[in-house]
Amino acid sequence: MIDVCSQESSPLLSVDEALARIKAAVQPLGDSENLLLTAALGRVLATPVNAPINIPHDRNAAMDGYAFAGRDCVEGQVFTLKLIGTSWAGRPFQGQMQPGQCVRIFTGAVVPEQADSVIMQEQVQVLGQSVRFPADTLTQKNIRQVGEDVKQGDCLIAPPKKLTAVDLGLLASAGVTQVTVLRPVKIAYFSTGDELTAVGKSLEPGKIYDSNRVMLSALLADPGYNIVDFGIIADDKQLLQESLLEAAQHYDVIITTGGASVGEADYVQEILHNCGEVDFWKIAIKPGKPLAFGTIGGCYFFGLPGNPVAVVVTFQQIVLPALRQLSGIAPTKPLTLTATCACSLKKSPGRQEYQRGILSQDEYGEFFVVSAGRQGSNILSSMSQSNCYIVLPTTCNGVRAGDSVTVQPFCLLIE
Repeated sequence: MIDVCSQESSPLLSVDEALARIKAAVQPLGDSENLLLTAALGRVLATPVNAPINIPHDRNAAMDGYAFAGRDCVEGQVFTLKLIGTSWAGRPFQGQMQPGQCVRIFTGAVVPEQADSVIMQEQVQVLGQSVRFPADTLTQKNIRQVGEDVKQGDCLIAPPKKLTAVDLGLLASAGVTQVTVLRPVKIAYFSTGDELTAVGKSLEPGKIYDSNRVMLSALLADPGYNIVDFGIIADDKQLLQESLLEAAQHYDVIITTGGASVGEADYVQEILHNCGEVDFWKIAIKPGKPLAFGTIGGCYFFGLPGNPVAVVVTFQQIVLPALRQLSGIAPTKPLTLTATCACSLKKSPGRQEYQRGILSQDEYGEFFVVSAGRQGSNILSSMSQSNCYIVLPTTCNGVRAGDSVTVQPFCLLIE
């Protein structure tokens, strides 16, 4: 049986086709700003950062031990060197090593100029001011060379790169204090529907709490976004149009939930035709078919469905790649795994389906997945209990226990 919701007068866009249309339409931001390194986590680098110094800046020891010159090593024989001082991390040895001498050294400490080797402290015997080296002593070991990690003038990090904690550490290790990053994407979002009540208010008969704005606020919690919650907009065409036009003047992106379907009070598509341009409306995805994408002036618009699971799925699969591209990051597909499905799954051909699953791994490293429960687009409880999507292609006509399926672990979804 064909998925009845996929039956339209013209074929629905596939998920890949929708993403391709968005990729062609979205132009990355060009504006940038300078930030202190301590404020740059999660921001997208706009200009390359070159290393102002070598890393490491000095030759230094890779471990605690003794620095010596390879010329003093007697191959295949035990030999003894005189201990003449210590090189501490931050306090280099100040003297000159002569033949037959060695220096106590600690991890990260500068290696004396005359030394070319460091031996691990556990390999030697210390007797007063004499250090006995074993017959199998290796030379030219355990020293980090100048510029071994990064050479002065080399590119430390190139754009576009969303700066991570490790990136900040790398920049700090080179003494960089400021970076130039793209400005945040300005995003307005709101829910539509007379049935909605804001969380914290009394729930009247026939009303439901608005979970979508709470989820969107969390999904958009990213240093690269400046977000504003426009609240709940009633099913009033004039009010909705005014809200969209107002937001489009001040924001790069508008995201709405609800009002994009085909009900008599669903005005989003009509308004978008009146005051903007509709690139597409409805795609072959489940949940989330009634998804609209277009522009209002220079502002991108995403009209998501009203059902909460559909909001999450369409945001992660469709909106998030667009926001990353707008942020200057090249779109990439989410990483996927192949798992054995340990239960049967119902599906009709017609739409690409994202079912909620629970992924596990056995002691042999094999992946298994089961359904997280009921798959209705209004059922958030099974979404909460799941840890992955089971991605079923458009042509799939159901899954039998033991079949291999593609899964997207939530932890591997694009941030």
